[in-house]
Amino acid sequence: MRSSLNILSRLLPLTYAVVLFTPTTASADSRKISKDLKDHNSNAEVDVIVQFNADVTDRHADKVKTLGGTERGRFSVVRSGLYRVAAKQLEQLTDDPEVAFVSPNRKLKGVIEYSSPAVNAPIAWNYGWTGKYVGVAVIDSGVSDHPDLLDSFCIGNRIVYEENFVSTERSTNDGYGHGTHVAGILGGNGKCASAATATRSFKGIAPDAKIISLRALDSQGQGTDAAVIAAINRAILLKSVFNIRVINLSLGRPVYESHKTDPLTLAVKKAWQSGIVVVAAAGNEGRYDANGQDGYGTISSPGNSPYVITVGAVRTMESAGRSDDVIATYSSKGPTAVDHVVKPDLVAPGNRVVSLMAPLSALSGFTETQIQRSYYLPGYFGQSTYYMRLSGTSMATAVVSGAAALMLQKEPSLTPDIVKARMMKTATKAFPYMTTATDRSTGALYTAYHDLFTIGAGYLDVFAALNNSETSTGLAMSPSAVWDRTKNSTMIVYDSNVVWADATRWGGKIIYGSNVVWSDNVVWADGVLWGQNVVWADSRSTAFNVVWSDNVVWADNVVWADSLKLSLSGEK
Repeated sequence: MRSSLNILSRLLPLTYAVVLFTPTTASADSRKISKDLKDHNSNAEVDVIVQFNADVTDRHADKVKTLGGTERGRFSVVRSGLYRVAAKQLEQLTDDPEVAFVSPNRKLKGVIEYSSPAVNAPIAWNYGWTGKYVGVAVIDSGVSDHPDLLDSFCIGNRIVYEENFVSTERSTNDGYGHGTHVAGILGGNGKCASAATATRSFKGIAPDAKIISLRALDSQGQGTDAAVIAAINRAILLKSVFNIRVINLSLGRPVYESHKTDPLTLAVKKAWQSGIVVVAAAGNEGRYDANGQDGYGTISSPGNSPYVITVGAVRTMESAGRSDDVIATYSSKGPTAVDHVVKPDLVAPGNRVVSLMAPLSALSGFTETQIQRSYYLPGYFGQSTYYMRLSGTSMATAVVSGAAALMLQKEPSLTPDIVKARMMKTATKAFPYMTTATDRSTGALYTAYHDLFTIGAGYLDVFAALNNSETSTGLAMSPSAVWDRTKNSTMIVYDSNVVWADATRWGGKIIYGSNVVWSDNVVWADGVLWGQNVVWADSRSTAFNVVWSDNVVWADNVVWADSLKLSLSGEK
């Protein structure tokens, strides 16, 4: 561990000390147990996160122990604990008035030569905005040492802290390769691993940012809610120590319940309220059509939180210009399951992105990820041992995290809400009506529309966001979508205390743009966006029925079926 241990001795114990935010409402059916906790009559033991109505003490833990359960950790950021208990005891546990909600310890996964120019980052660098002094917490599979994560003199290491929260593996090293790749996109300097004769530079968005590596995914890219929550808590605790202003969450899992009760989304809400910009991946399930919803309603958690910046993926068409860029058809689409929050918030480059390779990592061993040294060093032969190529909204998330670091270097006083609002307002909204793409591994053809639930407020423009000076004291929570079945129309609604309510400065029409929702009869008034089929094409009627139902729009173990394949191959 790079930081001195005396830092932690002044903080909470190293055992999962995380704070989970207490929900203010119960689940929709007034029960306090997640719908995906099944077999309540079984003697089988399950790992559950129990949220209480107050900070967790030994007295709370004893409530579970009296039912034969064992304690495995406490999360102070969300007033909860991790316990192993027999499934048949769960109903009795939820009868306790001090228990707010019980959910399983769910599993989750991790979901630049063209990326930086595509979002106008080089212009920002010319003005000295490089993320210097800003700390970015990368909660992922770890971040391995790499020359491009050294300082501008290629001497000092910018990975200033690392810690492991994976209970099955001891090392902080990146055995999967995902976290190192993500760290390179947001903060690689692109020069320490390359010779002066290099024809391409794989430079990240914030090449001087400090990296705080909090490992929550194992060497196969797998993780749990508990590990991610513990890492989020650590980032909050270390905020002032390393000036952590951004958390990057290039990971996710299906949405099973409201963001108001999900412990993972409550944890990111707490980080946001602590003054940390949280950037989360939308997910890679935009092609998922098992229930006929054309990929709509597949935003992953914690990207379903209305507080965080949720990012979808764009194809740069492997050119530096923006004019030909289109959405990646695998990029997950909104609205979110259960709460119907309008997501994603933004899109950024995420297809076939070259970034840092973690030596001997699992992903580096696939032929599809490998690039030849001749790709950036003319006259050199053999496979690169420093760089590889990956695709997905994970990569796009890192681009936005780097952009946030640049904004916070320029204006350290910015709140997370203003960072989000400025990015969304200045996002480019000029996309074609639709696009098609071919899956590189199967040859299958897919179609995607550039509507509100696919690209959100539009395409990130780093330099435009840096030059926006508007401010507000309101929240930048993503709005909700409501479908009127009787009129077959959709409306986008936001609360009066959010920045979008100020129509003269942040109004919905300005943020989302009429060309994004492609409707000629939209009426903008009273904070509500109205319009017949305003966010979807008329052909999406089947998707309407599925996404707006009360059931979860995906089946167990289906959502992540093609994630690895997409990460390796992307699309063309």
